[in-house]
Amino acid sequence: MDGPALAGTGRTVISEAAVAKVAGIAARAVPGVYSLGSGPSRALGAIRDAVGSADHGAGVRVEVGETQVAVDIDLVAVYGTPLQALADQIRAAVYSAVEELVGLEVIEVNIEINDVYVPGPAKPAVAGEVRPVREAIQ
Repeated sequence: MDGPALAGTGRTVISEAAVAKVAGIAARAVPGVYSLGSGPSRALGAIRDAVGSADHGAGVRVEVGETQVAVDIDLVAVYGTPLQALADQIRAAVYSAVEELVGLEVIEVNIEINDVYVPGPAKPAVAGEVRPVREAIQ
């Protein structure tokens, strides 16, 4: 029998957690995103990061149907990033990642920018500063 192999029959279920992870990774990859999530979820995420367990779906909520998905993202932007352009870039990244990797049609990506991260001033190096050098004990 020469010809294309037929695909088996059955049903595929992709969990909301899996879709949220794909969307979260895509959103974090966009320059100008400081973090995902609201205040309490960011605090929980910091604890997870400290113990070496990242939650890539934090700050992302999804509703998954049989063929379609809706995505809601809460985030903190980096100060100086144009917010509307950031939201558009995140939306495009999430649409692309979810449709390509998950195979579901994205019907909407809602983005809520909860805060803007303002980095503290960089500590200036003092000119001529000499650091003590430890001498090896012989």
